[in-house]
Amino acid sequence: MSEHIYKHISLTGSSTVSSDDAIRAAIARAAKSVRGMHWFEVVETRGHIDDGAVKYWQVTIRVGFTLEG
Repeated sequence: MSEHIYKHISLTGSSTVSSDDAIRAAIARAAKSVRGMHWFEVVETRGHIDDGAVKYWQVTIRVGFTLEG
């Protein structure tokens, strides 16, 4: 069995739709430049309130990806 070595990065995504959409946005943007992503962990969820309603969500995630070479 080969050993897997992972590097972690933190990302914060935002969305006016939902916290899930904020996560998807962060991962989709990172996928443009980061290869080998395998997992994520939600570190923090927060949002902005305007006039008594949720205006947008912000979700910070930790993403693990394998190192090349």
